Amino acid sequence: MSRRKTERLLNLVVCLLATRRYLTAEQIRRAVPGYPDSDEAFKRMFERDKEELRELGVPLEVGSDLQGGGGEEIGYRIPPQAYELPDIHLTPDEAAVLGLAARVWQRASMAEAASGALLKLRAAGVETDVSAAVGIEPRVNTHDPAFPALWEAVRDGRPVAFGYQGIGRTSVARRHLEPWGVVSRRGRWYVVGFDRDREEQRVFRLSRIVGEVAADGPAGSVTVPDGVDVRRIAFDRDDPVSEPRPAVVRLRRGAAQGPRRWARDVRPAGDDPGWDEATLTFRDVERFAPYLARFADDVVVLDPPDLREAVIQHLKSVLAGTAGHPEEGEVR
Repeated sequence: MSRRKTERLLNLVVCLLATRRYLTAEQIRRAVPGYPDSDEAFKRMFERDKEELRELGVPLEVGSDLQGGGGEEIGYRIPPQAYELPDIHLTPDEAAVLGLAARVWQRASMAEAASGALLKLRAAGVETDVSAAVGIEPRVNTHDPAFPALWEAVRDGRPVAFGYQGIGRTSVARRHLEPWGVVSRRGRWYVVGFDRDREEQRVFRLSRIVGEVAADGPAGSVTVPDGVDVRRIAFDRDDPVSEPRPAVVRLRRGAAQGPRRWARDVRPAGDDPGWDEATLTFRDVERFAPYLARFADDVVVLDPPDLREAVIQHLKSVLAGTAGHPEEGEVR
């Protein structure tokens, strides 16, 4: 199921759960994002969505409301008492696991869309029950641009292809992967799967994926071997320890005190009196680049190229509002 359709169905469920009266098809059309403008196209899509909800076991109720549903016109709603779960009794350990899971899922990509549906309902004069929609916020938050496409590929069993820049490499290699799962380890996200180029299982760090992740085969064509534990594959491997490398940077005079204390030597930049030039030593580009990016335009990386590019990409992600702190977890 595509993300767009998932969001539309989620909005539809929220809409029909939150109302206390039957909503007509036209009211639903105005309140739920994602439906087309054409009357015929809307009718076809809405009929498919109703069938989809019924197949998923959602108790969609059809009826009319003389007081608010447009006279005798047919309307729809989902009775909360028929949809909600019965009382659940958890052991302390089970409650702790659910609490940890909630930390991952409450930062939800579809929470914003669901909230928008409620706002549109209220704006249309439809009374809503906010408590009925509490907890519908399913998203794992990560700043890696490759995450959504890889998550969908794992979910759909679809092979992918992407550009990958390994440790210490300035060139990008094209990789073809049958993804088995996406995991978080030590604050970093990895995809685990079968590398068609190497013909073996491999682990790729999402932050080293360059450009778009493209589909490389039909959905359902990836089969995860029996007994595969993607967490164990990712967690039992250690990233190779990188050798110390020098970085040549320019520091604005009178600023960037942190890098100045870190620097092996600081000297005036010959061609610009407002800047100094310094040499710093680092091991991990992925850790060092965000540190340098904190100083914004007071630090300019001259060398090596992979560190310079990593700082630029980090600054771009901050400007785009995509930088974040991923939670530990797994999507499989």
